[in-house]
Amino acid sequence: MSLASVFNIAGTGMSAQSTRLNTISSNIANANTVSSSVDQTYRARHPVFATMFQQSMGDGSGSLFAERDQAGSGVQVLGIVEDQSDLVPRYEPNHPAADEGGYVYYPNVNVVEEMADMISASRAFQTNVEMMNTAKQMLQRVLTLGQ
Repeated sequence: MSLASVFNIAGTGMSAQSTRLNTISSNIANANTVSSSVDQTYRARHPVFATMFQQSMGDGSGSLFAERDQAGSGVQVLGIVEDQSDLVPRYEPNHPAADEGGYVYYPNVNVVEEMADMISASRAFQTNVEMMNTAKQMLQRVLTLGQ
């Protein structure tokens, strides 16, 4: 793995954390929306990440433990899934969106958990930026070795 591949790995991490921040902001924005039907109520969404591995060269020059010690080459977003936990029904018969029984349904978004996830995603993004800055500084120092 070359030092230049750090930029690609950190870039995929930054992209994944941006997707995570977008879904978190969508969840928080819809936390107080209501509906008179369970089917029409917003459900929290969460991204699913997976590690991308380097492709084996197949020339026999790799490690004896290549399958176990394979270095990751970044992260990818496999998709965004809806949270299937129960929605929050509230008895509010005077609400304009209430159903026949007087219930309105609120999304299954926990704003406190979303805020904690937002801080975590923000810190992970910052860490990837620091990785890029460190790799850049190292490459600049390599260029000054011959002087």
